[in-house]
Amino acid sequence: MNLRQAREAGVHTDDQTGEKRLPYEQDCCQDYSNTFCSRSRTGIITLSLFPAVLCMEVDGVSSVMESSLYHIVHSILRELDCEPQAGSACNKGMLRWTLHNRVDRNPSISVPLVRVLIKELEKAERIDSKIRIIPLLHTLAYTVLQSVFIPEDLYRRMYICLRSLVTLPVPYCAIALNYARQMKIEQIAPGILFQRRVIAEHSLRNDLYPLHEKVFVFIDPAVFPPSLLNALKADVESTDAGGGDPLMCKRRVLLHTVIAGLGKQCHVDQLAHALENLGEDLELHFQNIVTILEQRTEDGASEDNQYKTRLQKIHQDFLTAAKELSCPTSKVETQLPCPEVSFHVWTKEDEIWNELVNFALKVPADRNSAYMDEDDLKRNSVVSTVSTDSGIEGDMPISEFSSIMIESQGGPEEQSSSQSFYRRPCMRLPKAGNKMTLMMEAIKGNGGYVLNKEERNLTARIVVMGDDRTLGRLAKTLHTIRKREARHLLLTKRVNLEMYYIPVTEQSPPSIQGDLPEDMLTLAGYLGSVDLWYDCNITGLGAMILKLAQMQSISQSESSDPNTFLLDIISYYTRVSQHPVHLPVYSVKICFSGLRTHTVEEVFVAQLAMDFPEVKRYRATFKDTIKGSVRYKKYNLQEFHGAVVSINYRKASISDREVEKGMCLSTSGVLMRVTPSCRVRSLHSVTMSFKDTNPTRPSMPSLRAVSANIRVLEERTFTVCLDKDPHKTFKNVLSIEVSPCLDPAYCHQQSTKSKYCLGERGESLSKYLNKTLTLPINTFCGNEQ
Repeated sequence: MNLRQAREAGVHTDDQTGEKRLPYEQDCCQDYSNTFCSRSRTGIITLSLFPAVLCMEVDGVSSVMESSLYHIVHSILRELDCEPQAGSACNKGMLRWTLHNRVDRNPSISVPLVRVLIKELEKAERIDSKIRIIPLLHTLAYTVLQSVFIPEDLYRRMYICLRSLVTLPVPYCAIALNYARQMKIEQIAPGILFQRRVIAEHSLRNDLYPLHEKVFVFIDPAVFPPSLLNALKADVESTDAGGGDPLMCKRRVLLHTVIAGLGKQCHVDQLAHALENLGEDLELHFQNIVTILEQRTEDGASEDNQYKTRLQKIHQDFLTAAKELSCPTSKVETQLPCPEVSFHVWTKEDEIWNELVNFALKVPADRNSAYMDEDDLKRNSVVSTVSTDSGIEGDMPISEFSSIMIESQGGPEEQSSSQSFYRRPCMRLPKAGNKMTLMMEAIKGNGGYVLNKEERNLTARIVVMGDDRTLGRLAKTLHTIRKREARHLLLTKRVNLEMYYIPVTEQSPPSIQGDLPEDMLTLAGYLGSVDLWYDCNITGLGAMILKLAQMQSISQSESSDPNTFLLDIISYYTRVSQHPVHLPVYSVKICFSGLRTHTVEEVFVAQLAMDFPEVKRYRATFKDTIKGSVRYKKYNLQEFHGAVVSINYRKASISDREVEKGMCLSTSGVLMRVTPSCRVRSLHSVTMSFKDTNPTRPSMPSLRAVSANIRVLEERTFTVCLDKDPHKTFKNVLSIEVSPCLDPAYCHQQSTKSKYCLGERGESLSKYLNKTLTLPINTFCGNEQ
């Protein structure tokens, strides 16, 4: 984000340092910066590559800093306690982004920030303010990940605070326990979380930590204008964020690990100078530092002296190399590089499947020689030709025949025996659409690609950006993947699939007097009600993405500074939110009219709308016009009656005792909304509401049903629209059947006889499997399935 864009978005930027601050934060930060600079001249030991990589504190130095950070943290927490004012909803989450951006640019403030966060966690537990616990936990963990050095006593206090939160109910205890384990590992081997994160996100090869991750961003072209696609692609795939060069990532890992392990004993400037000019030995030192930290986590804190000795030896080797260099000192940053992100405009339905297969096979996106290994180059050297001969040696030209003969190096006898037809080595390429064949051949070791023996070592993070229509497409894609994997568990056995959702809509906020447009972010509202931290950081900031993309496309020629705002949101979201919220998916069987009656099965996750466009007008008879008659009605030329439909449904109940019911009514439209219940986990049902064109009649109350069968009793048809998507509109429909979508894996398990049985009757274990299919969207707290 450049200077002008930041100011228009409500973020003020210091002209000298480039640090982003909010308006209310400027005064206290200005006072703090002046005090810090004056005190640094009187005795603070500051070792810096960019704005302060490491700051060793003296007694009382960080009091002003902690006061400033205390006000920032309290302002972030106030966003959770109160309702946002009009026009400020889009600014929610900017405080969190500004705070982590400051820590990223100036890691010296991480130590006082950790102190402030621990105090606030202890206070939230003491006053039983559970609404603040999860945001504080995530902010604390992400600050530790960004920090360079944390004192030992602060690690102990942090671990005690997190351990005390384990007694709280779910999800607080689960998140606190997870972070307590991570902080314990970080205390034993400082820098291990940073190292593992960089290795996984950038697929750095090593022998001890084989996990690899990749972020795939899919944007819905129905939401984003075509003019903004190039700007979004440039922002998401920006290499200026420090994550494009593997050598730079390895240098940052080495520098961060040595500083985190040695602390005050580390000579930062000389170490950075040596790493920048390190040649072929960089890979050797990187593998060595990975081995040291991974062995440290396995051995525990027992071999502390040996661990320190090995780090000091590496540090001394770097210092020796730095003395031999005469180049000027360069800046090697210790910022956490952004993950590897692949940007896609989601136009084809099977695009996610194709990208997952390529990721499982580790096929580069661009097949050029820079990303190919030796085997790939050998395979590409094979030229495919079309054969015009019969395959018999006598039919081939002598010139072509002699070119493929084997030139034996032996005597005349060996040469005579080798005069046989030699076939060039080749590989059988399946059709482009037959990805399943390619996966099966990779398992068998054929086809040129070999899958890793380790299972679930790859993690694909699918980030979709759009509205309810986008989540409907994602649910359909998930159902297709599960259907393909039901019989042959190939892809999901090796790739851990995680899904993320950033709500974005092109709708402008409605005016007070104007008509309210159809809400395209109903599911985002539900996710925000379940997880307030998601509503603050993802839903709130998602409203600014289109505005910033428009500003970036306009100012592309004026400034070349990269806009890292969207990339920062994606990085924080995919790194921190590991707890899914399961959205129920419903299937609908649509029966059409015509000479050849056929059915179509689809899935939806937001809503199903039925519309009866052809409605009949009410016609009054002569008896209806006589005053005093029982059948007297006021004849209204504008009165319409809807179609008569038959509805058979299973009524939902908290006790899971569904009751079969049926009714007939006249309606002009039916709307089924999938509104998961936040308070009752078992009450997953659809809310059916009916539309009547006659306002004088009492409206039909809404129903909550688990499944429903609706058909029209007259010789007419209706229209069905799924998830507010015009591309999923079906006309000439006679009847529909709506029910919870069954997991294709469960359906295949039911059709196949299980070899594991219980009891004498041979009862299958399949009844204990999860029957219904849900769409898991990762959030910061999640809910139980």
